Amino acid sequence: MNDATQRSQPSSSSDETAPPEEQPGPEERAEHEGSNADSDSQASDSQASGDHQSHHEHMLHDFRRRFWVALVLTVPVLALSKMIQGWLGLEQTLAFPGEQYVQFGFATVLFLYGGWPFLKGLYQELKDVDLGMMTLIGLAIVTAYVYSSLVVFFLEGRVFFWELATLIDVMLLGHWIEMRSVMSASGALEELVKLMPDQAHRLTEDETTEDVPVAEIRQGDRVLVKPGEKIPIDGKIIKGVTSVDQSMLTGESQPVEMGEGDEVIGGAVNGESSITLEVQKTGEETYLSQVVDTVRKAQESRSRSQNLADRAAFWLTLVAISVGVVTLAVWLFVGRPFDYALERMVTVMVITCPHALGLAVPLVAAVSTALGAKRGLLVRDRDGFERARKLQGVVFDKTGTLTEGRFAVSEMVTLGELDEQELLRLSASLESQSEHPIARGVVAEAEAQELEWPSPENFRAISGKGAEASVDGRAVKVVSPGYLDEHNLSRDHERVEHLAEEGKTVVYVIVEGDVVGAIALGDVVRNESREAIDGLKEQGIKVMMITGDSKSVAAAVAEQLGMDDYFAGVLPNDKADEIRKLRDDGLIVAMVGDGINDAPALAEADVGIAIGAGTDVAMETADIVLVNSDPRDVKHIIALSQNTYRKTVQNLWWASGYNIVAIPLAAGVAAPLGFVMPPAIGALVMSVSTVIVAINARLLRDPGADG
Repeated sequence: MNDATQRSQPSSSSDETAPPEEQPGPEERAEHEGSNADSDSQASDSQASGDHQSHHEHMLHDFRRRFWVALVLTVPVLALSKMIQGWLGLEQTLAFPGEQYVQFGFATVLFLYGGWPFLKGLYQELKDVDLGMMTLIGLAIVTAYVYSSLVVFFLEGRVFFWELATLIDVMLLGHWIEMRSVMSASGALEELVKLMPDQAHRLTEDETTEDVPVAEIRQGDRVLVKPGEKIPIDGKIIKGVTSVDQSMLTGESQPVEMGEGDEVIGGAVNGESSITLEVQKTGEETYLSQVVDTVRKAQESRSRSQNLADRAAFWLTLVAISVGVVTLAVWLFVGRPFDYALERMVTVMVITCPHALGLAVPLVAAVSTALGAKRGLLVRDRDGFERARKLQGVVFDKTGTLTEGRFAVSEMVTLGELDEQELLRLSASLESQSEHPIARGVVAEAEAQELEWPSPENFRAISGKGAEASVDGRAVKVVSPGYLDEHNLSRDHERVEHLAEEGKTVVYVIVEGDVVGAIALGDVVRNESREAIDGLKEQGIKVMMITGDSKSVAAAVAEQLGMDDYFAGVLPNDKADEIRKLRDDGLIVAMVGDGINDAPALAEADVGIAIGAGTDVAMETADIVLVNSDPRDVKHIIALSQNTYRKTVQNLWWASGYNIVAIPLAAGVAAPLGFVMPPAIGALVMSVSTVIVAINARLLRDPGADG
């Protein structure tokens, strides 16, 4: 049987309540005439969102500003470089007394201003004992600057200010490109907090109301919630009957009928009637706080995939330090002067940090992000995007992801003399006055069949059970199975029973007191869903579905789409647990969802993928957003991630592979043969490597371009 007849409890975190994604029964209906949060709350939400966005813009502008300033300062540094002057034949033209001190001055400003982000990064990575790109860059620029400064004032040798300048320029450019292409910081927790109103109408002992901050509400307080307002905190209704829109919290698109004794969730939107709540949970005990905590823990615990550039930088850092020290020791051991040995060591350490390495990953990321954007794939976290290439399983939320989250008529059964068209015409006339999802589904079917109907008279909602009106002078009711049971009206019919067992929501049509027909409705499966499932299974990926619906509903959808497995009756706060179990079993898994109830699971998964038509919280929590809300794009994510990884590996080899030859030559292993690599040759090799990396990044292809 369709358990819609039993739905009178709210969807909440309580174990005794029905799963929040379960199909609504007709008895939940109430006319939802508008649910707008108060203007103060909206203004607060807008301000918080603006602050979050301005943080990213500040970082982007900072790298851009530092790059242009550094580029301007680089011009005099290069012009005063003896090596550059030699290349251009301007040794005598640009020479003047004290030129080395002028070059030192420009290089110092460039080092402190342009190199500041890398110096901070060097300090932090050393502090955390987590060597990466910042360590390699910081080590190179510090070595180049300190040694060159010593040469200007104390030592004999060759300055590396030109290396310092160009290295800082290229690395700033790389980070600027990276910030433009990937805005990876998540605002999921901020979006969750924004759901809660700031004020509540607390009832006093003399039944008057006082507006107080939500933070001052205590367990046992009574709170008045007016029509259209957000419910300020978790509680139990002690007065009033209304419909509650929980779509922002649970992913349900339909309002839920609630009355005295039912529990409501803070952040949901009250419908058409005022209600009085008795506060049951405050602070960290509330449903939304638990979701916030789950998302935070999942984000903190999910293993961070160190990106390829950091891994390459880690090994190059070890090579630079170890080979540099060995070079110094060997030259001193064979009797060379300290100045010469030091210059060889510095040459090794500076040349080990190739300019191209700073562009290898950002350029590929920029190109892949642009290709993804053209297909409607918004990459928010590059680490998550990198993990997508190794996916072994994908878990889809049902409502709003595989389905459209709206009701449509799937079948009509006549139980009297009326034919199907007349049954639908009378129902559509009545339901045209209602905004309930079931009513919209009935009206949409009548419009699709191009039926015409008169305006109903004396329309009235039957609380929790349906609606009634006069149509063509006849008394018409569209009601739930519970209404028939309550009034001892027969509803035994084999086909109707079978539809209910399939998980369909069934409403009955009564004309002049006689039950004349039944209309079955179900959540509409997206046309693209089957193709998406088939495409993933062809790649050898296990495809699963997770939902709060009953097992019968879930089984019907899973069978229709050919899913490998499904999880039914899962409460919102349990979805992350199911994802965690899959990961504990060794499966690299992605979660695809659209609601706030999916946010913890999105954060827990190896790759979180949000539907673009979903909630802000889901999109902020996810690594990747499907802007077009097309589940078929999941397979394109995997293919693009695989192509991007291959191109990144190629670039890293081009960027750092030349060190296999350059480092030994810079150290002087060929000195017995009369050859020690001049800095000019090292600079030329690095320049060629940078050009190759840039060209190779542009050759990245969209894997879905051919079909």
